[in-house]
Amino acid sequence: MNLLETPIEYLKGVGPNRGDLLRKELGIHKYGDLVNLFPNRYIDRTRYFKINQLQNNNSEVQIIGKVIHIKTVEQKRGKRLVATFIDDTGEMDLVWFQGHKWIREGLKINEVYVIFGKVTQFGSTFNMAHPEMELLAEHKASLRSAMQPVYPSTEKLANKGISNRVINKLMQQLFIETHVLFTETLPTYLIDELKLISKKEALFNIHFPKNQELLSKAQFRLKFEELFFIQLQLITKNLIRKHKIKGHPFEIIGDNFTNFYNNHLPFELTNAQKRVVKEIRNDLGSNAQMNRLLQGDVGSGKTIVALLCMLMAKDNGFQSCLMAPTEILATQHFNGLTELAKDLDINIQILTGSSKTKERKGIHEALENGSLDILIGTHALLEDKVVFQNLGLAIIDEQHRFGVEQRSKLWKKGGGDLPPHMLVMTATPIPRTLAMSLYGDLDISVIDELPAGRKPIQTVHRYDSNRLKVWKFLKDEIAKGRQVYIVYPLIQESEKMDYKDLMDGYESISRDFPLPDYSISIVHGQMKPADKEEEMRRFATGKTNIMIATTVIEVGVNVPNASVMVIESAERFGLSQLHQLRGRVGRGAEQSYCILMTGFKLSEDSKTRMETMVRTNDGFEISEVDLKLRGPGDIMGKQQSGVLNLQIADIVKDKDILQLARHHAVKLLKADASMEKPEHATLRKVFIEISKKKTIWNYIS
Repeated sequence: MNLLETPIEYLKGVGPNRGDLLRKELGIHKYGDLVNLFPNRYIDRTRYFKINQLQNNNSEVQIIGKVIHIKTVEQKRGKRLVATFIDDTGEMDLVWFQGHKWIREGLKINEVYVIFGKVTQFGSTFNMAHPEMELLAEHKASLRSAMQPVYPSTEKLANKGISNRVINKLMQQLFIETHVLFTETLPTYLIDELKLISKKEALFNIHFPKNQELLSKAQFRLKFEELFFIQLQLITKNLIRKHKIKGHPFEIIGDNFTNFYNNHLPFELTNAQKRVVKEIRNDLGSNAQMNRLLQGDVGSGKTIVALLCMLMAKDNGFQSCLMAPTEILATQHFNGLTELAKDLDINIQILTGSSKTKERKGIHEALENGSLDILIGTHALLEDKVVFQNLGLAIIDEQHRFGVEQRSKLWKKGGGDLPPHMLVMTATPIPRTLAMSLYGDLDISVIDELPAGRKPIQTVHRYDSNRLKVWKFLKDEIAKGRQVYIVYPLIQESEKMDYKDLMDGYESISRDFPLPDYSISIVHGQMKPADKEEEMRRFATGKTNIMIATTVIEVGVNVPNASVMVIESAERFGLSQLHQLRGRVGRGAEQSYCILMTGFKLSEDSKTRMETMVRTNDGFEISEVDLKLRGPGDIMGKQQSGVLNLQIADIVKDKDILQLARHHAVKLLKADASMEKPEHATLRKVFIEISKKKTIWNYIS
């Protein structure tokens, strides 16, 4: 049996109780799991201080000296144990508040110790509470390195006495027992090319680094390996799909597409749009099923790209559908596409939860007899009653709002034995690094320029004390015939408080913008859907000047005449949300503005968010900052969290290593897709092992 598979309780110093705790708290079941418990940080233990060099700065120090006296001191609650510790420059106190009996029994008077801990000053005396202590002879003999590792821990482990020191000791014991039985996992030529240290050296130096240089080499090697295997997984998955999953070949570029492209395009496509259409055409023309993610910032013109794809489907005799997360958004797509295709002979319908029974019946019939070309809708498209004659292309908007099951339901509606091509669209820019890890098995297209004639939105940050000036600015804009959004934050836990904020805001705005000169719409989560729709409609048709809302308008409403977005308590919003909200204005040719209102007290993160919003309109740059502030888990939302349980790499800080790993994974699979060559034998074995494990792989896609 492989020693690394041994259950953790058999390691000397663990036993059943500690084993149980390590399993529950840190997921450590066997020797191999403990080896892969990597330190969070390191403390430099190369330096020894003298007592007369100590300063009151709360730092961790180590000192060599001896204990000359121990006493117990009474205090308000219980007692404390105090030992006098000296070296050749002075004396200090060591203090314990618990465990007096065994500490007293264990302390040897007048023996030389190395102590380590945080120092504080009381009056003229320094003291160290609960120091780590080791006899000098033991200290010299131990495996412990100069850079001392600090391991991940939990409150429960600390309370049960499994301190960092204990984990350190267990790690030493593990390396003694296994005699470092670690086999190499990467091909020799790759190790040589990248000048990597061996797996065995890397694991030893991550736990017991002799110096900073060896530690850096160990970290690089282990981070590269982790990211390399993730990329191998993702790219293999993509290749297998392209080989195995056949798709409908759209070989014809016919009249519908060329007629629209040459005669009815409302504006010249940007270079980014042309590039994306070309990438999609290549996919649809191959014999494999397309699985593409289309990213484009708010207002970058994804809808027209979607229509061009649907026209290709029609030219090849297939139907298409577009699924959106909300009725508002579905209706908006329907109106937009109907307008674009008004001169074409093409049948477009919409199906949502509020479609009447009679309409539904007509849609179902037209879908089955093939006279309906394009169906737009919400989750209603997934109902069993909805049967296509031959669905060739399915487009999903705002993918992160739909789960995997919903995608697979659409997949099965292909009719015949081939699945429809899938195009997933999102206006939430995903940083490149995250996209490479999360959607590494989808092909990615990006529309990274705005249509001509769009003026960048001007963003400013104002404090609550400037409110009068801001209101004056709003009145000037309304006088020019423009409309204004004022958005309040919504935090689920405190709906009552949010509702109160919104209503207080509504009352004060109604006083400052009185009827009949101004009229105001209001939309919030406690309204009936029909009332919400009605208020949105009044604003969209220009009957009201101001829309006061919670974040329900984040995705959806398209009102080209609205030119100002005021975001109240902007510090309570995340960056991507602020960026999405700002994208609700700037839809027309007029100059648009976004005003971020906050109080004076702002955390460092909030300041960074405000500065970023004022500095740039680039969604990708914003998403990179957001990723740095929040980390990958939060950005993907709940259903995607746990996506990357990385053990050592960090896809934000290590994005250069990620790109290097992806480059080498692509190169290797191009040369040897099934890893059959003799030099890839070990790699293949490790790859198969990893694929069996239920770790990150199963979450992806």
